[in-house]
Amino acid sequence: MEFTPHSTPKDTGWIEVIAGCMFSGKTEELIRRLRRATIAKQNVKIFKPAIDLRFSENSIVSHNEQSLPSVLIKDIKEVFEHSKDAHVIGIDEAQFFSSDIIEVCNKLANEGKRVIVAGLDQDYKGIPFEPMPQLLAVAEYITKTLAICVECGNPADKTQRKTTSSERVIVGAADIYEARCRRCHYIPEEK
Repeated sequence: MEFTPHSTPKDTGWIEVIAGCMFSGKTEELIRRLRRATIAKQNVKIFKPAIDLRFSENSIVSHNEQSLPSVLIKDIKEVFEHSKDAHVIGIDEAQFFSSDIIEVCNKLANEGKRVIVAGLDQDYKGIPFEPMPQLLAVAEYITKTLAICVECGNPADKTQRKTTSSERVIVGAADIYEARCRRCHYIPEEK
């Protein structure tokens, strides 16, 4: 889906949130927007949480293997020290950061920066995944991405966990998760 704001803001910063289930193209869309900003000769800085080492330690990587170099951080406030001269800031896997991400994104946008954040909006039970609901509330632009249900082919907005672990956060890919529609999604029986 093409992202086109009604008018591009001038002399101000803003927050864009890309939210959806796993395999819906969130990171792919984030990469697309960041590449366009780079082509426009804007200084771009990209960040990802230290917990996410699935595909690379020093790049954000989509499930279809598109990638861009990024900085691995443990605390979202580390963004400030790495992005003083940035025009555009990309943050992937926002659901893995603390609620401080809301304050950080607001402060960056208030400094005139374009902040683009991607993350899961729901956990494997279909419960809103903090801090994404708060980011959605303060964002100027929101994109909801949908996947394809692996069971029936309908549009999917749920992440189906294929294991019986009850931990809320298990970093994984197709080995642990798949996309499901509302009808085909179920909460696995926990151990």
